[in-house]
Amino acid sequence: MRAITKIFLISGGIVVMVFAAGFFFQQSWAINLWLWPDGRLSYMFIASILAAIAIAMIWIGISGDGGSMPAGALNIFVMQIGMAGFLLLHSQETNQPRLLPYALGVGLFSLLALGLFFATHRYPFPITQQMPRVVRISFGVFVVALIFAGGGLVFKTGNIMPWQLKPESSVMFGWIFLGDAFYFLYAILRPYWSFARAQLWSFLVYDLVLIVPLLDHLQRVPPKLMPSLLFYLIVLIYSGGLAVYFLFLHKPTRIWSGKQLHREQVLE
Repeated sequence: MRAITKIFLISGGIVVMVFAAGFFFQQSWAINLWLWPDGRLSYMFIASILAAIAIAMIWIGISGDGGSMPAGALNIFVMQIGMAGFLLLHSQETNQPRLLPYALGVGLFSLLALGLFFATHRYPFPITQQMPRVVRISFGVFVVALIFAGGGLVFKTGNIMPWQLKPESSVMFGWIFLGDAFYFLYAILRPYWSFARAQLWSFLVYDLVLIVPLLDHLQRVPPKLMPSLLFYLIVLIYSGGLAVYFLFLHKPTRIWSGKQLHREQVLE
């Protein structure tokens, strides 16, 4: 990977992480970027998504392992094209022309992400290890869960998230989940470790941002949302443990391991 690409990814990731911090601490300069006033947990959810994107960029820039770049680009494309379509329709249905520039901007960004996907999809990234089987199975479960949750949120089904959502935020968050589904699906279809590490970094940071606020939410969650909250916490704990084990503990895959397996070897 070229030095200029690494610098761009690291510096861009740091900028995105600053915005994540702004949303997490509900700084006015950050939350005013969201198109409508929202609640504390919604802002923290946005922070977790931004932090997940940022750490993936920083990891790829530092390591030089760009195997997850196509997956990240595909994630952004699906997420942004869905958001752009919703904002465009919503601006017309509610007679809010102020949303139109946002829809066009998000749509343009989605096309840039699509271009990045095609530019990196066929790039010959080094392939030395197969993805651990448990990681691939877990990614499959995540894909199914994200599609069901994302689809439900897009259609404004209630009680999916463990806090009350504005209808507009429900649709926007739904497209975030649907984009994330493609993030993990790409790794399943190219089941090598190089294409999965950034996803685990993203999950780990996403979990770290949300776990304390959601544990605190146990004390005040409405009874009808308790099942959603418990399920969400189970997913966070499992995915966080998965990331910690394979990034830091499992010898063949931990980030400082010098051991490399041939592509035909399957890690159990």
